[in-house]
Amino acid sequence: MALLKSVQQLSLANAKDAVTWRRYLHAHPELSFKEFNTAAFVSNTLKSMGLSPEVIATTGVVVVIEGKNPSKKVVALRADMDALPITEANTTEYKSKIAGVMHACGHDAHTASLLGTAKILSSLKDQFEGTVKLIFQPGEEKNPGGASYMIRDGALENPKPASIIGQHVMPLLPVGKIGFREGMYMASSDEIFLKVIGKGGHASAPDLLIDPVLIASHILVALQQVVSRNASPKQPTVLSFGKIHGDGATNIIPDEVNIAGTFRALSEGWRKEALIKIRKMAEGIAESMGGKCEVTISHGYPYLENNPALTRRIRQAAEEYVGKENVVDIDITLGSEDFSYYSQVLPASFYRLGTRNEKKNITSYIHTPTFDIDEDALALSPGLMAWMALKELESGL
Repeated sequence: MALLKSVQQLSLANAKDAVTWRRYLHAHPELSFKEFNTAAFVSNTLKSMGLSPEVIATTGVVVVIEGKNPSKKVVALRADMDALPITEANTTEYKSKIAGVMHACGHDAHTASLLGTAKILSSLKDQFEGTVKLIFQPGEEKNPGGASYMIRDGALENPKPASIIGQHVMPLLPVGKIGFREGMYMASSDEIFLKVIGKGGHASAPDLLIDPVLIASHILVALQQVVSRNASPKQPTVLSFGKIHGDGATNIIPDEVNIAGTFRALSEGWRKEALIKIRKMAEGIAESMGGKCEVTISHGYPYLENNPALTRRIRQAAEEYVGKENVVDIDITLGSEDFSYYSQVLPASFYRLGTRNEKKNITSYIHTPTFDIDEDALALSPGLMAWMALKELESGL
């Protein structure tokens, strides 16, 4: 277990670097597909370690770390780099300096962690066989997902990984804990846009109008039947609408109403069927009431499936690294992740890194203005990812 001890010691020794990197990234967030400075920072940091990163998909970065006999096996590790259009409400010294942009999903921690993993593996490359490919990707938060562009531009080729591992912070899980789930884990995600078109006018003369507000109301209520009366009760699925806009007034009926929402599913077959039903129902209701509904569906990420065998192996590695008592099961979620694209083309596993600390009042959920992490997690996560990769290289599978 000498190698395990070395990895753990290096992870602790490099923790200050990981925190420094994370704080710089947190203070300088960039939105999806605009991560130019972030990609440059990642590339320069990797170069300072003696590595040779390559920029692909405009703002993605890929680098390989070769051990002895590099062609024996290749394992990939992935981090995402983009931030969200949220104004930060925290008052920390590393608070976002970019107005209206914030690392509210922990991608700064993912990137800093993987940089730490790079530093560990670089210093140990004469102690393992095979190759570890590190993938820093853009645009996880925005369709069609940066993972799809990274795959398109060859991130999984030359050399081709046998498997890929990703991590994500989890503010519901205490710092020091690691969460795993085999099989189906995260949902597909599609964006639904409805333009309900009628004939506006004065609210006092409804007989002269085709009221798109009323039509939109009927559509919104009826579409809930797609889930309640069409989906199997055993099939987790969500249809939610978060935006409705009709530019009228108390006495003005507008010509159109625009609605936006999301559909989530854990079955590609049901996903396809449900989207057809959503379109037909919205169009049919509008037509039956004298109006029209234009349905636009922005197809997002597929469902995410954690390869069972790979997940069992990296879970065992995590138990070796943090102790069995600190490794827990996690439930399915209707959230979505573009890591799912990788899971469609090679064995993949996506696990959770605990970052919650109630004593420090670090409890806010992701995608909120007060989100933060307990940075003690950054003393653990770089070494954990490195150890998982090393164990995968040893597995021969």
